[in-house]
Amino acid sequence: MDLRQLRQFVALAETLHFGRASAASHVSPSALSRSIRQLEDELGAPLFDRDNRSVALTRPGETFLAWAREVLTGWDEVRHTLQAQSGTLQGEVSLYCSVTASYSFLFELLSRLRRDHPRIEIKLHTGDPEDAITRVMAGHEDIAIGARPDALPAGLAFKPIARSGLVFITAADDPRRAVLARRRPDPGTWGTTPMILPESGLARQRVDRWLRGLGVKPLVYAQVAGNEAIVSMVSLGFGVGVVPQIVLDNSPLADQVAVLRVSPALEAYEVGLFTLEKKLRSPLIAAFWAPALLAPSRRNPGTVY
Repeated sequence: MDLRQLRQFVALAETLHFGRASAASHVSPSALSRSIRQLEDELGAPLFDRDNRSVALTRPGETFLAWAREVLTGWDEVRHTLQAQSGTLQGEVSLYCSVTASYSFLFELLSRLRRDHPRIEIKLHTGDPEDAITRVMAGHEDIAIGARPDALPAGLAFKPIARSGLVFITAADDPRRAVLARRRPDPGTWGTTPMILPESGLARQRVDRWLRGLGVKPLVYAQVAGNEAIVSMVSLGFGVGVVPQIVLDNSPLADQVAVLRVSPALEAYEVGLFTLEKKLRSPLIAAFWAPALLAPSRRNPGTVY
């Protein structure tokens, strides 16, 4: 058993696909299969159930996966600590964020990181911001950018970058706009207005809480995954939506919608970096937590909208 085999095993355990795992490991599928069989022979237990159509972890495989991740993390910590002592950090960090976050934060964050640590390589994945915490907790990503939940899961570290308002939006030419934008919302109007809401997550929790406070059950026209899709549907006049202000600021459709300034306003988002607390022992991950790296800049002042 060696670190190469452990990395190949983790790649297969995370993808459950020999083709993708072998490509990620830079070996052929047959070589990966031999490596896994060798591990199973040494351990005396099957790590995967596999046939011609599917691959699945066995219970011993799940136990071994947790151990393998700990070993690889420990090795990386030692290696990066020695590098830091020699004055040079080198290695790969996987980072996950939404497309909007990549527009808003990555340029400043990564340009500073590249200036201070030019040999750190970033493996970037983008997707739904609601998946940020789950991907970090599951060990799929080292770091993610997302909104801080009301309660932070145990073992998860958070470093704030900025705050962004959460706003109701409607089509710029919506005839109900004036009534909806009254400082004291009218329950009758809100209860009969079609709404385009997130399927789940922090924004959905906060808008549901706001509507309950108004005594209104929402007339849901659509439940959508992805803030950009909500802006698109609202701009076409399908209903009222709710998105972070930062999404609207970066949307090409911003001039097609109008923000409804209601009172009380929805609670703002606190946006920042997530990682596992135990990973902060790695100088590579700790480099992202450096105060100078996260200091607000002119490009991203980190203000509350």
